[in-house]
Parts: sequence; C-alpha cells; structure tokens
Amino acid sequence: MIHDRYGLPLTTNSDRAAAYYVDGVDRMLAALHGADSAFEAAIAEDPDFALAHLGRARVHQLNMEGAKARAKATDARQLAPAATPRERQHIEIIASVIEGQGKKAMAAAEQHLAEYPRDAQILSLLLGAFGLYAFSGRSDHDAARLAISERYAGDYGDDWWFLTYLGWSKTEAGDLVSGRAITERGYALKPENAGAAHAVAHALFEQGDAAEGRSFLSAWLPANDRTSFLQGHLAWHLALIAIEEGDADGALGIYEQHIKPANRPYPPLNIYTDTASLLWRLSVAGKTGLEAHWKDVAAYGDGYFPKAGAHFADVHHALVAATTNNDAHAVLIVGLHA
Repeated sequence: MIHDRYGLPLTTNSDRAAAYYVDGVDRMLAALHGADSAFEAAIAEDPDFALAHLGRARVHQLNMEGAKARAKATDARQLAPAATPRERQHIEIIASVIEGQGKKAMAAAEQHLAEYPRDAQILSLLLGAFGLYAFSGRSDHDAARLAISERYAGDYGDDWWFLTYLGWSKTEAGDLVSGRAITERGYALKPENAGAAHAVAHALFEQGDAAEGRSFLSAWLPANDRTSFLQGHLAWHLALIAIEEGDADGALGIYEQHIKPANRPYPPLNIYTDTASLLWRLSVAGKTGLEAHWKDVAAYGDGYFPKAGAHFADVHHALVAATTNNDAHAVLIVGLHA
C-alpha cells in the first residue's frame, strides 16, 4: 500500500496521485502556493482519491471560496467508504472545519490524534495563529497548543513542520529562548517554509530584537518572492518593526508595495486583518493622508466579510468602521446581536 510522508496509508493505487497529494500537503504545511494545483493533479491521476478532493476543499476554504469548498468536501465524503478508517475520520474532521463546526472538529481532532498522532494535517488544524485552539474562545489556548505539541513530540522527531510549530507554541506560551531555538532548528531543515519564517519573526519580536528581525525578514522576503501566501503577512511584520523604530513613511511604503488589498494572492482573512491593523497602527503613530487606503480596505471587507460572525474579521471591521465613519459599524453590531 502507498503511504504519505508520515507513514500513513493512502487509498490510491496511483503512485503519481500519491506524490502529488504529498506535495500538496507539504505546501499547505509550509504555507506555500501551489497546493491547489498539486491536489488537482492528484485528482486527475486518480478521480477516486478521497483525500485529494478533501485537500482541494481545504484550499478553497482558506481562499474564502465557501461553496466550492463544501462541494469538494462532499465529493470526499462520497468517496470515503472505500478509504481506511483513519482517512474517513480525517475527512469528517476537516469537513467539519469547512462547515464552520469548530468545536466539533476540535474535539474530534483531539480524539483522532490519540489514535493517529502522525496525522499532521489534523494536528495542524489545532495549531497556529488561525488554528482551532486560537479561535476557540478559550483563554488557555496558548497552553493547550503547547500541551498537545509536547504530547506528540516523540512521534515527529526532527520533522521540519513539527519543529516549527513546537517552537512557535513554546514562544507564544512565553518560553522565548527554547521556542526560538526549536523554531530555528525547523527553519534550518526547510528555509523556504514560510510558516517557519513566520515563527522565527514572532520569536525575534517577542525577544525585542527588532534589528535582527528586520535583517531576517529583509533577506527572506525577496529570496522567496511570490512563493507563499504568508508573504503579505511577513511584510506586515517588517512594517511593524519600521513603526516601532519611528519610520512610519517606511512602513507605509511596505504597505503600498506588499500589503494593500490590490490583487494580492493571499487568503482574504490575512489581507483584511493585515491591512486594517497596519493602517490603524500608522494612524496611532501620527501618519496622515491615509483616507484613500482606509476606503480601499473598507470596500474589501464589505466584499469578503459582509456579515458578522468571523470574529477576527469582526474586530478589524470595527477598526475600519470607526475610522471611515460609515454605517458599517451599526450593521456589524446588529449582526453580532443576531
């Protein structure tokens, strides 16, 4: 039987389909562009490969293509009876995320990992800045993320993806020295991994090392131009350093070149929250003449987040509404009450 990179069986008879699928998963874990094409290639090689359909569904979801995501998740479910028990559970958990059932998915993921600890995609759902723990509403989400990472550390060893998130979890929980060291181990194994670059940037920020953070990001971003859907967010980190150093003009230049919502190939939630928060920080820093940028961000938010409920977007919607003085804030409050 064919296996994935973590030694888990895959229900496909096509070596090529499996290779495309593994590449797609790795691209998602590393926050790299191209996972969509990899999953589509896997489906073309084996139309009955349930996990390939599910992988494509997950990329649709990240890009706020809800109807397409749900349709591909349905395809995966229809093919699931021929798959292994592990794959069937995997499909149900990620389909639950796509359908907005976060609490159900979180509980099912924890149970699933107890049986299949090396199902990295399922573990990845719980981790990270936009993971199920971070968006759960739990006040102990940093501790929960660290606890589950440490629980399965022995199952992953020196895996480049896992080390990145183990280090990230330690950093976010306050263990800055160990967190940075572990993150840098993971980064060294796969320097093009944008998730690792992001975790390194966080560690440097939390340690107050602005000069090294600027040096690191100024080198990584051009060396990996157009490779990752975190490119804009990493530029946001670079702009924050500029603001902290009193260079609001430099931060605005980074915003205009890399972050503003004009045909950016990044997930909409990243674009909206990065743009709104950076413009807010620039305003606080005394930068004027931002009205046109605020209007662009307001239009972007109205297009992708017209209704309340995506709480991280809602917080940034409030910043936009407060700054542009439009009627969106009143609509948002009504939606939140509903």
